[in-house]
Amino acid sequence: MTLPMVVRDDTLPAKVTIYEVGPRDGLQNESAIVPLEAKAEFITRLITAGLPIVEATSFVHPKWVPQLADAAELVAQLPLDGPTPLPVLVPNARGLDRALEAGCTHIAIFGSATETFAQKNLNSTLDDQFAMFEPVVARARAAGLDVRAYVSMCFGDPWEGAVPVEQVVATGSRLLDLGASQLSLGDTIGVGTAAHVGALIDGFGAAGIGVDRLAMHFHDTYGQALANAYAALRKGITTFDASAGGLGGCPYAESATGNLATEDLVWMLTGLGIEHGVDLPALVETSVWMAGVLGRESPSAVVRALG
Repeated sequence: MTLPMVVRDDTLPAKVTIYEVGPRDGLQNESAIVPLEAKAEFITRLITAGLPIVEATSFVHPKWVPQLADAAELVAQLPLDGPTPLPVLVPNARGLDRALEAGCTHIAIFGSATETFAQKNLNSTLDDQFAMFEPVVARARAAGLDVRAYVSMCFGDPWEGAVPVEQVVATGSRLLDLGASQLSLGDTIGVGTAAHVGALIDGFGAAGIGVDRLAMHFHDTYGQALANAYAALRKGITTFDASAGGLGGCPYAESATGNLATEDLVWMLTGLGIEHGVDLPALVETSVWMAGVLGRESPSAVVRALG
């Protein structure tokens, strides 16, 4: 398989962790229900391809995300005690109950940087979301679980427009203060650009939150995801969310299209000489297989080129 020539830039991080979100964020917006067996095989293939973290599913109410109604059944088939963490998203206390019952050891919560999206996605106000998350995080941490926090709409909101950096920093800081170990900053509708990425990372730095506690979650609506990832690399970010084959969207924001494709990110990291641990041929094969399951071509440029 063709691979890029390696030209190392020593000003960039030497190693990056890819947080694979394909099985959860990638599949959640699919209208046709993906069979349980296919979801389990997808996760197994991703683990085998070397993805160091694979977010498996979400314990959200089936009414809101029918695609993930089989979360408990899926988790029961997964190696939760294996070397690869398999986080699950929990929207509330009931979601945490289900995650604990299933034996999960890593969870994520999903907050909003804007008032309107908090109302639409969480049925909460921007301020009240923290009161909802506080007991969830406290109980999860007391049970020995790792807790990650997502912040959506960090770069723009389809209802409110541009989102001030200070507002995102304030929201993210409060989620970290609750006890989250890592904060993933989401460009939910893909409107971010490279300098905006740098400004947001700098904003967190000015608030005393270093790059070691941040991850970036880019969508490719306007073709900016890879450029934004490179801008974040230059700021020292070492954790990136990505979705195999570029699958994904957001069921609560119609303008949110696919995630940054894991293969496209891996290609760039490989060319930069940055260690990532992912077997690109195996990953491409997995995304080609999943595209067949879904009945359409992968949006990933690298999958189209190599698959």
